[in-house]
Amino acid sequence: MVARKIKAILGYKNIKNKDLAKTLNTSPSNFSAKMRRDNFSEYEMREIADALNCDLEITFRDRVTGKEY
Repeated sequence: MVARKIKAILGYKNIKNKDLAKTLNTSPSNFSAKMRRDNFSEYEMREIADALNCDLEITFRDRVTGKEY
């Protein structure tokens, strides 16, 4: 789910995976593997958001009431 959002932002901002990987000081192959696994820590998501000049918002929402915490 996160990888899909990252791909959308990259497309919108016309940034290549390899360029983002370079900004994050990782290899393009390592970044691509993380994208395939869609496995990012909160720290990594914050780094990616910063590199893309975006804000990262993480929320919890009650499944029954829909209330956001």
